Amino acid sequence: MPDQHPARGRRSAERKGDLRERAILDTCEALLAHKGYNAMTVGDIAQGAGITRGALYFYFGSKQEVVVALVARTVEHLWERSRTTAQTDEPRQAIAEAMQRTVELWNEHGLVMRTAIDLSLTVPEIGELWSHTADLFITAITAVLERAGIQAGTEPEQASAMARALCWMIERTFYHASQESRGTLQGASATCEHIWLTSAGL
Repeated sequence: MPDQHPARGRRSAERKGDLRERAILDTCEALLAHKGYNAMTVGDIAQGAGITRGALYFYFGSKQEVVVALVARTVEHLWERSRTTAQTDEPRQAIAEAMQRTVELWNEHGLVMRTAIDLSLTVPEIGELWSHTADLFITAITAVLERAGIQAGTEPEQASAMARALCWMIERTFYHASQESRGTLQGASATCEHIWLTSAGL
């Protein structure tokens, strides 16, 4: 007899697929901590996710594809948590909130973000994701600087150029701090917040 509820069956299959994909990405993130990108294998990821290698290849064609998807998921979280920075009216509050969210995200997903930075020059998909994320943050930082009274524009003393420099400074500072300890991340945050406030004349 034909399936009386084909849509329901498809939804169940999609949910199962989503759970498997999440398990693959979660396992990959855990393996980055235990083995690192170069040492982990497709077999390791499949075993950790509780599936066969063949099942993993149904979702991803290679270890690199898994990592690209993991980076995409992480930068989506990064932007979701930080998009309000561009909308907070008071610049000091916006800066403080942005830096606190940055600390939280590096505490939670620092290994993924470090891996993204390490691979951004050799894996085009990751480079594009990371560059796009930086552009979003540059736009948000620019908005905060302009609300603080910095002139709009791309000249060295104007908001857009200053925002670009601040964005990449924050990235480098947290990248290096994340290799040490959580306390170091807090110190990195305080340093970056001070520089951002100074740049904004606050």
